[in-house]
Amino acid sequence: MLSPSHAPSYATVLRTRHACRTFGAALLGRLSYGMVSLSLMLAVKEATGSYSVAGAVMALFGATSVFLSPARAALIDRYGPRRALPPMAAAYALLLSVLAYATWQPGASGLRLGALAVTAGACTPPLGPVMRTVWSSLVPDRELLQRAYSLDGVAEELLFVTGPLLVGLLVRFAEPAAGVAVSAALVLVGASALVSSPALRGTSGRPSGTTPLPPSGPSGKRLLGDVGLRHAAVVSAGVGLCLGALDLLLVAFTEEHHQGASVAWVLAALSAGSAVGGLAYGAVSWRLPSRLRLTVLGTALGVSSVAAGVSPNVYVLVAVVAAAGLFVAPAITTAYLIADESVGAGSRTQAGAWVNTALNAGSSGGTAAVGLLVGRLPLTVCFTLAAAPVLLCAAFAFGRYRR
Repeated sequence: MLSPSHAPSYATVLRTRHACRTFGAALLGRLSYGMVSLSLMLAVKEATGSYSVAGAVMALFGATSVFLSPARAALIDRYGPRRALPPMAAAYALLLSVLAYATWQPGASGLRLGALAVTAGACTPPLGPVMRTVWSSLVPDRELLQRAYSLDGVAEELLFVTGPLLVGLLVRFAEPAAGVAVSAALVLVGASALVSSPALRGTSGRPSGTTPLPPSGPSGKRLLGDVGLRHAAVVSAGVGLCLGALDLLLVAFTEEHHQGASVAWVLAALSAGSAVGGLAYGAVSWRLPSRLRLTVLGTALGVSSVAAGVSPNVYVLVAVVAAAGLFVAPAITTAYLIADESVGAGSRTQAGAWVNTALNAGSSGGTAAVGLLVGRLPLTVCFTLAAAPVLLCAAFAFGRYRR
């Protein structure tokens, strides 16, 4: 199933020419995504005095950002990151700045904020998919690419832990809208530094002689017609559903055991487990085919989630959730690797964006669905239902793999 790794280490990945500069620029821009959700929610709530308006604005922002991601990625593939990324980043940063200005004082119109959020979400630059495409060109060796993707995934997850902490620190000294403004600055600086990297030289998109692929519609269907990419997207959606449901279920579990404040430690255990699992997974040379590995990892995550629901107390829950986290980053890393190897070089950004869209859409759907179940069904049943999608998706993908 696996063999000791004789391939270069994570240090070798970072020593690759232009890797540190490019990776650092991408992480700086992606830190914006770790901060913007909480900043925008707090800013809108502060400006309107309504949690329902804040929730609606965030839903609109998230929906357009997630579901239009493949279309934006297709533009990157078509025109190249150096031509397509700067206008996206500039428009996104400008709209976030307008949102920051609009929410700085109370009395903002919910409709106007919703319209701005939709437009900003539609312009979100796909820095993650772009960086993964750059990794493919920087480290063409497949084992080294696995390490690069694992490092990228763990770093991105840590950004989504660090981002809210920075927002919490910032709002102690300034208005929540300041967090939105900082997010705008981060994405603009990060994207500008990324496209200026020598690693992106020659990434001018598809040759002019080739047939242009539209950013959505037929091109997306053509990509998803690939069995490998469809396998990765389906299991990623199941993983997202499970993780989105877990976030809310862990809150409900700790409150049911009268230890609501401990939910931060439980969520930290999930993130820590994912980071450890991602780094360990990337350091192993796997003999098992990637599509089969993804099925096994998805199944392990689902089984661990069921086990979390029967934990007798919060202490056991922390241990079980940390164990479940061991499979999160490896599953996501494997899905991106499958997407990368399933398509040609001219469609890699869009392929990665489809996996990212499936994961994020699944996460949002899982949170919404389990929100309807908590309080109506026992928590043990809710945990089992939360695990069902990833188990079913893994079983479906395994069946397709065997066929």
